[in-house]
Amino acid sequence: MPFRHDALYASRRSPVLADNLVSTSHPLAAQAGLSMLARGGNAVDAALAAAATLTVVEPTGNGLGSDAFCILWDGKELHGLNASGGAPAGWTPERFKGQDSMPFRGWESVTVPGAVAAWAALSDRFGKLDLATVLAPAISYAEDGFLVSPVIGALWARGAEILSDQPGFAQSFMPGGRAPVAGERFRHPDQAQSLRMIADTKGRSFYEGPLAEKIAGFAREHGAALSEADLAAYQPEWCGTISTDFDANTLHEIPPNGQGIAALMALGMLRHTGLRDLDVDDPRALHLQIEAIKLAFADLHAYVADRRYMTTCTPEDLIDTGYLAERAKLIDIDRAQDYGPGAPRHGGTVYLTTADASGMMVSFIQSNYSGFGSGVVVPDTGISLQNRGAGFSLIPGHPNEVAPGKRPFHTIIPGFLMQNGAPKMSFGVMGGPMQAQGHVQMVLRTQLWDQDVQTAVDAPRWRFVSGREVACEEALPRATREELEQLGHEISVEAPDSAFGFGGAQLIERLEGGGYAAGSDPRKDGAAQGF
Repeated sequence: MPFRHDALYASRRSPVLADNLVSTSHPLAAQAGLSMLARGGNAVDAALAAAATLTVVEPTGNGLGSDAFCILWDGKELHGLNASGGAPAGWTPERFKGQDSMPFRGWESVTVPGAVAAWAALSDRFGKLDLATVLAPAISYAEDGFLVSPVIGALWARGAEILSDQPGFAQSFMPGGRAPVAGERFRHPDQAQSLRMIADTKGRSFYEGPLAEKIAGFAREHGAALSEADLAAYQPEWCGTISTDFDANTLHEIPPNGQGIAALMALGMLRHTGLRDLDVDDPRALHLQIEAIKLAFADLHAYVADRRYMTTCTPEDLIDTGYLAERAKLIDIDRAQDYGPGAPRHGGTVYLTTADASGMMVSFIQSNYSGFGSGVVVPDTGISLQNRGAGFSLIPGHPNEVAPGKRPFHTIIPGFLMQNGAPKMSFGVMGGPMQAQGHVQMVLRTQLWDQDVQTAVDAPRWRFVSGREVACEEALPRATREELEQLGHEISVEAPDSAFGFGGAQLIERLEGGGYAAGSDPRKDGAAQGF
């Protein structure tokens, strides 16, 4: 089938077609990844170069203290990596007794960071270039500086407003007492030095060595529980994937503790509806997707946690074909319903995808969770720490209740699509609760309705919030919104710059005749680049 691009929606971009591709949320990161491919590296080297560069040029969404997940096709089989960290050993339920919810900022929201361990594990198992070479672009941007991009400049200012009093934040991210603005050069030599140490030790210095000592020492200084022992004990997990089918397509996600299972559940329910008979932007097609996501999220918040703690309801139970068929029967084509719990908070995340001429494809995501994460930055290191501990529950007996060494519920998820047993699309949609919903929207637009990857990215998005409330982008036609309201949805319209709640998508799809097509979200500063 010849490649077709129909620019149905307002966009500044066309899909990028090439044999080697990198698609990220920042053009400097895309160039860093592409430079690794140009010097003989593979898609993993490209992904790691881009990921490391993003910790420098997009600090609002990720940093050296991030967590990460990856799904990759090595040319023969699919692999899944869970590099999210567990709670410190001192985090018992009693530590947070009397609180209604977990702290959202500061040291009491920091779990063990896993991203650096992910870089090392991926490089060691699949990379062709050494880690020092792969991290060189990030080190250069941290040492010599980069010009702050427009979207990141706006997010940086918002983060500085609320985090300036967090330990170490202003020293690292507010030179001269303010956030840098778009077009201003920002240098971070402390982060450059940390990246060099990570490269020289293949990541071990972050968990056992000078960087680990600085992290744990700063934690002690502020009465936090994170210790040298917590860091030294950490290992990422090669966890494989879980999946569900929709016609010839199989969507793969990382198993819980992440929300990817919600995308599988929603897609599995939609198999049993009349969705295939509707056009791509038919209001009733949106209605069916929204209702399926609602049902998936109701179960997500009741049952999903660190997989080791899902004893009464397993991931396999939630994606069982018979169960999803029964859940789909609850969907009324003529009426919106409230199935229960709402969605978690918005987040700050970066997603990237790469592919090379050998056939390797990488879907990689890393995040500090909410913008700049906990707000805590370890002095003289440039290590900003995530606030993933906020994902725990304090409800006694809940499978996601906080406990020592336990992984919290995670929103960040990489996606990977197989078609008739062959790799088809590596993709992700960063943005808190938007992610599982975005995965469903991207899969259906590209596979059921045959939109090219850039058109699918450009299309107006919706996001289930809670109850019958659904947020929509301004670009969603008024007539569509009105029909959704007639079905009982409570529609709110959000401006394009409203906390970026509709996420940022990056997609690479394998073409039938060879090579790939990539799309990059115009809602972000990013780019798809290839050769």
